[in-house]
Amino acid sequence: MRTQRMPNPAAMVPGVLEGLTALEAAVAAAGIDGRLLALSRLRASQINGCGPDVAAAARRAREQGATGDQLDTVAAWRETPWFSAPERAALALTEAVTRVADRADPVPDRVWDVAATHLDQKELAALLVGIALTNAANRISTSTRQH
Repeated sequence: MRTQRMPNPAAMVPGVLEGLTALEAAVAAAGIDGRLLALSRLRASQINGCGPDVAAAARRAREQGATGDQLDTVAAWRETPWFSAPERAALALTEAVTRVADRADPVPDRVWDVAATHLDQKELAALLVGIALTNAANRISTSTRQH
């Protein structure tokens, strides 16, 4: 394990940790399915290679009712039968938003349109903010080598 570079920056800048916590609470209160949101967080954290956030997201997904099969295979969700259509749409959107630099059209219409058939606009908004928050946390954790 590599040495942590510094304490959590979000805890060092006054108001940041409280702000992030408030944003997380707002997303959770927006009415989106908690398991779907937790699986999204888990997948984004896997893509970003953020060990602490993968562990936290897996715990949260388990608390929200994700099955062992889902937790074991979320990285290969396309190849398994254990995810609902809304979960698959959320995972596809999560991957696209997390990997925005990987293609000229970061979030293709086909990905967006499928998500929009399973989630209403408020749920989509909550999912997008949740993905953004996860990616922000992952970037803070990985760059400072949080444990």
